[in-house]
Amino acid sequence: MKHSLLYCLAAASLALSFFFERPADASATVRAAAAPAVAEASLFPAMTMSEPRATPPTKTTTGEPTAAELIASRDSLTYHYYAQTLGLHLAFNENKDLLRTVTDWIGAPYSYGNNSRKGTDCSGFVTRVFREVYGITLQRSSRSMFTTTKHIAKAEMQTGDLVFFRRGRGPIYHVGIYLKDGKFAHSACNGGVMVSSLNQPYYHRNFYAAGRVRAAAAADADDETVAIAE
Repeated sequence: MKHSLLYCLAAASLALSFFFERPADASATVRAAAAPAVAEASLFPAMTMSEPRATPPTKTTTGEPTAAELIASRDSLTYHYYAQTLGLHLAFNENKDLLRTVTDWIGAPYSYGNNSRKGTDCSGFVTRVFREVYGITLQRSSRSMFTTTKHIAKAEMQTGDLVFFRRGRGPIYHVGIYLKDGKFAHSACNGGVMVSSLNQPYYHRNFYAAGRVRAAAAADADDETVAIAE
């Protein structure tokens, strides 16, 4: 009887201990699972504080063009305009002042003995252009210009050279300014200031010689050197 009572008490004690006991690992598991999140949350503020502050981007890093790029773009548009207006294939290193001045004179009517935009003859047009572009005063007649220029071969002509014409063995009667691609600017009696081609039958037949104004050629060479350097 005594032993039976002891067995009953032991069984009851074991049952009670099993019922009220809490697993020790449960809280540890919860704490272990929460630990990485806490560490991660504390890590980000530290990284944010330790990272160097980014410097504001400059204009060159935001895609905006620089001053040099703006100038190049403007020059490109200018050359394209002259190329279209004058019917030329330009290398973008020609004398822009010459091209602009010739463009401004296009359409001026022919007027013998005059040299203004209201009317000009061939030599008057040439003298005005050279004075405006180069500050050079040329002889007033085409024959005088021929005698005071350096004669060059047709194949050696450059922008700004002079082209002279005569009929057969007669005297020189016409002058123009060579541009490029076999084309020249002149004041024709049947249309005023225009751009014509040396390959046109009339001008091809009457072309006589080409002449170079040394001072103008030197100025053009300097401008070309600067353009290439830029």
